[in-house]
Amino acid sequence: MKFALCNEVFQDFSIEEGFSKIAEIGYKGVEIAPFTLKEDPLEINEEDAIRCANAAKSAGLEIVGLHWLMAKTEGLHLTHSDQSMRLAASNYLKKLTGLTAQMGGDIMVLGSPHQRNLEHGTVYEDAFARAVEIIREVCQLAGKLGVTLAVEPLSPVETSFLSSCAEARRFITAVNMPSCRLHLDMKAMAHEPAGTIATIYDHRWEVAHFHGNDVNHRGPGQGPTNLDEVAKALREIDYQGWVSVEPFDYHPTPEECARISLKNLKTSFTF
Repeated sequence: MKFALCNEVFQDFSIEEGFSKIAEIGYKGVEIAPFTLKEDPLEINEEDAIRCANAAKSAGLEIVGLHWLMAKTEGLHLTHSDQSMRLAASNYLKKLTGLTAQMGGDIMVLGSPHQRNLEHGTVYEDAFARAVEIIREVCQLAGKLGVTLAVEPLSPVETSFLSSCAEARRFITAVNMPSCRLHLDMKAMAHEPAGTIATIYDHRWEVAHFHGNDVNHRGPGQGPTNLDEVAKALREIDYQGWVSVEPFDYHPTPEECARISLKNLKTSFTF
């Protein structure tokens, strides 16, 4: 199993310093949040992609890809009735797809709950169709560039759209593109009716990427979810992708959080 760290854990450092810390701790990959590259993520460009590629090479890391794709942006939305907001989202996601490939990554995690929430009074199926249209266009480009868009179902606490794995599965089926697959997140799966472990088994054929964290927002093995059982399930479904650590609470410090998370992963995945 390959372990990566989401780079916003070290967002207070330069890209080069952050990547160096990630490698020193022992991770093999890095997953990048666009908002760590520019104060306004809409402004990221090819220079940023080249900088990330060079920093990763210098640190001896692989770039997994991008996540938090639309976080901290304005004027972008997947399901909104305002066509200009949907067009802006489509154009931005296509740009990120190209930059992901240029960095050497091949995964884009579609989370961004605020940029997909249903507006008040919307008809759900209308919103669903609008989002499918956007993501299908993005995935047409992604497929050509060797990038997979991994749709992340989040909990109903976090978003009103794609708030279960069942909903995400229906969405991926509607997009109907090989480059559109499923992302699983330990924090979000804690809210699944079937439970975390059963959800992993139930989606064994669809999962393209995996985030290690927990419902308490800390790193893997630092919350109530049984990490040994998660590791066992991923081995048994023959998951070959990355496990990227994505905590939201960096207790006691970002560096210690990253170290403890990796230690826990290595312990649970050793067999």
